Amino acid sequence: MDFRHEWKHEIDLSDLTALRRRLRAAARPDPHAPGGRYQIRSLYFDTPSDRALREKLDGVNRREKFRIRTYNDDSSLIHLEKKSKLGGLCAKESAALTAEEVRLLIGGHWDWMPQDSRPLLQELYTKMRTQRLRPKTIVDYTREAYVYGPGNVRVTMDYGIRTGLGSTDFLDHGSVTIPVPGSPIILEVKWDAFLPDTIRAAVALEGRRTAPYSKYAACRAYG
Repeated sequence: MDFRHEWKHEIDLSDLTALRRRLRAAARPDPHAPGGRYQIRSLYFDTPSDRALREKLDGVNRREKFRIRTYNDDSSLIHLEKKSKLGGLCAKESAALTAEEVRLLIGGHWDWMPQDSRPLLQELYTKMRTQRLRPKTIVDYTREAYVYGPGNVRVTMDYGIRTGLGSTDFLDHGSVTIPVPGSPIILEVKWDAFLPDTIRAAVALEGRRTAPYSKYAACRAYG
């Protein structure tokens, strides 16, 4: 598992406008996203005691969370992801899922998982059994993404964040969601060994410091 550096800032609309202008000059829009932006839907898992949420809020140095994710409401492209954090570093493991597998998983039908050849599915199954990890809530948002080759840099700006409250009906894209408090906009910068000066300058915001922010935690504000 390869860890990458990660910065996060909560920004405002004027910041978004300025960063968009700078990044369009310094980097290039994500070639996999039409127009450089796309919709993300995630279904996060947590324990009955909200371990993932509490560890995030308490600033635990080493932590992990599981989620199922899809893009632009495309049920043919679904991934199970495990995101690991270690200080200011992050790593992500991923395994493809079918829509039927998602339905089974959410519906509590797990008998197929122990025999599955995907290690990430086996790990999730084990933690669902031992830690009682379960689907918790849906998180929807728009992501605007830019990439820069040197340093393998990826810059994203996430906005329009909405919570499904207690809904776990991941494949129902007509399910009701509501905006999270404050309508936040989140800037994230990820890179490998080094962050080029070109990008460092493009994302610089006077008087701002990196700060932890979790879309999952924000979407749990209602319970």
